[in-house]
Amino acid sequence: MITTPVLPKFLTFAEFLDYDNGTDTSYELEDGVLLEMPTESTQNCDVAMRILVELLKHFPYYLVRYKDIELAVLGRRATCRRPDILVHTPESAAALEGATRSLITLDMPPPALVVEVVSPGAPNHSRDYRHKRTEYAAREIMEYWIVDPETQQVTLCKWIDGQYEDTIVSGEYSLPSEVVPDWGLTVTQIFSQQR
Repeated sequence: MITTPVLPKFLTFAEFLDYDNGTDTSYELEDGVLLEMPTESTQNCDVAMRILVELLKHFPYYLVRYKDIELAVLGRRATCRRPDILVHTPESAAALEGATRSLITLDMPPPALVVEVVSPGAPNHSRDYRHKRTEYAAREIMEYWIVDPETQQVTLCKWIDGQYEDTIVSGEYSLPSEVVPDWGLTVTQIFSQQR
């Protein structure tokens, strides 16, 4: 899915938090510009659900979020992402207790893991592989998984000595995750078309 800018003017983070156009449309804020987040393809939703189900075998449900949390990140201008899947640390979960909005701000502890399932198209590819990778690294998130249905591979970005180091995994290999050391699915199983 291609995301398109909604507003021509740049928004501050406070303006983004106050923005409401009266619809149920989800947005990300990228360098001050609202990006409408369209619904995903069935394939991308299936892939994300397989990952979600596996993560729920390893973490209590309240630490795992699916498309319902916002994450403030550093950009040229105000930027806020809405990851496909996020796994909290106990500290990041505690920071949201009592909050009226599921938003991890820059002054809160980072989550342990962020997962993005890449949508087709050049803007989405660049956003997930370049922009979000840099933004999540700046937040010192322990792992960022780039799950790419088109290439049938997962790029596992691990936070090591102040930067991400990438491992590309495909086929019958499992993910060498430190956040989820007992991860049970191979990459082939993540992308399986079976229902």
